[in-house]
Amino acid sequence: MQQLLDQLGINWELLISQAVNFALLLIVLRIFVYKPLLKLLRDRRARIEEGLVKADEADRRLHEVDMIGKERVKEAESKAVAILKRTERDAKELEERLLGEIKRKETEESAQAASRLKAQQEESRRAMEKEAAMLVRAAIVRTVELAPEAIDDALIARAVKESRT
Repeated sequence: MQQLLDQLGINWELLISQAVNFALLLIVLRIFVYKPLLKLLRDRRARIEEGLVKADEADRRLHEVDMIGKERVKEAESKAVAILKRTERDAKELEERLLGEIKRKETEESAQAASRLKAQQEESRRAMEKEAAMLVRAAIVRTVELAPEAIDDALIARAVKESRT
């Protein structure tokens, strides 16, 4: 086997020293480069995962805030609709009340106008009766002053004509 190794040009001492050098280099690299590099990669991965978790949390919170905002908008819209309905109902009630009051006043005024008209008619009737009584009285006085034989149609017509003026 030694001969085979010599023919291949392999020197045992050189191979062992290179193996020792490689092992030392491997240990040095592992201690000073590989471990810090792995630590750096782990830290970076942890920060990336933390960033992803925080991004997911931010997305979830954003979604929650969006839902809360939508709920508040819906609540505000429903309150606005309720206020509009209440205002409309109040306006209708006010309109009905005002119309009722107007009808009541109209009825009162028409009743007052009817009573005034009735009073004026009664007063006109009394004045007409009074005037008719005066005319009859004046006609009777004229006819009594005349002699019954001298009364004729012309005198009656003249007496009526005079009593009108």
